[in-house]
Amino acid sequence: MKRVLSGMRPTGPLHIGHLLGALGNWIGLQDQYECFYFVADWHALSTMYDEPESIEEFTIEIVMDWLSVGLDPERSTLFLQSAILEHAELFVLLSMITPLSWLERVPSYKEVRQQMAHKELGTLGFLGYPLLQTADIIIYRANFVPVGMDQLPHLELSREVVRRFNSMYGSEGSDPVFPEPMHLLTEAPKVPGTDGRKMSKSYNNAIYLKDPSDEVWEKLRPMVTDPARIKRTDPGDPDKCPVFELHVFFTPEERREEAARGCRIAGIGCIDCKKILFEEMEKTLSPIRERRNKLAKHPDKVRQILSDGNKKAQTESARTMKDVRRAIRLYQ
Repeated sequence: MKRVLSGMRPTGPLHIGHLLGALGNWIGLQDQYECFYFVADWHALSTMYDEPESIEEFTIEIVMDWLSVGLDPERSTLFLQSAILEHAELFVLLSMITPLSWLERVPSYKEVRQQMAHKELGTLGFLGYPLLQTADIIIYRANFVPVGMDQLPHLELSREVVRRFNSMYGSEGSDPVFPEPMHLLTEAPKVPGTDGRKMSKSYNNAIYLKDPSDEVWEKLRPMVTDPARIKRTDPGDPDKCPVFELHVFFTPEERREEAARGCRIAGIGCIDCKKILFEEMEKTLSPIRERRNKLAKHPDKVRQILSDGNKKAQTESARTMKDVRRAIRLYQ
């Protein structure tokens, strides 16, 4: 089977935006590819170097989220980046042949530094973030990486590095050390938060996978709607309503269209519309929550799953690094 690799930084609890944007896709890929999914704790340190305790806490949290939504350790290898030291070794070796200009031109480098101007990000670790990503991918000789449009420059850098490595250290007539990783372009839907902006932990507008049912409702109840619909008797426009954007993800078409008609003629109020959304969201979130609550009672089971995944990932990465050292002619 072809291989897929992806990861998530443990920077906070996962919300329904993660479910709709990435995790739903990851789950489907399990049946088509050999999947490796990792907790990118070293990547988290590139911006959260002063919050190591948070990274430690969220590592187990997001693995519980992964398992509760349907990632299966029997079909996917779930592992921790920092447990596989070969990632760091390959990163160092790649850094010897990667021009600084390649890293500086990655769009997110300047963008994130501007967004986080309050924090010192003029570090080697932050500049080298895309190169460590490259090591993460190619050490498993991944064929595909599921990414959104914003991550394409990172993946193109990875391909450039692979081409340079294979050209410099490959032997004529033999297979290249690394395959060029290709993208599996995934449409990243804009999932609105409770304030109408994109759902994000930093905006404090997220509905988390671990939120109890009553908390989900308390977040939905005051959620912003069509700004022109001031009174219950005012007709609304579902196309201008963040609540209706969530209906598109959770509510079956027939019931969704019924709610839309009611909104347009003021046949139902915004609270009525939100109650319909809540009922439909609960059909998705309730089973996830139930599985997660069970996992929370047995954190050692979660750690064991991660430990088992680490062993498999380490075996694969060690095999790759043996070939890398041979290609570079390092003494072994």
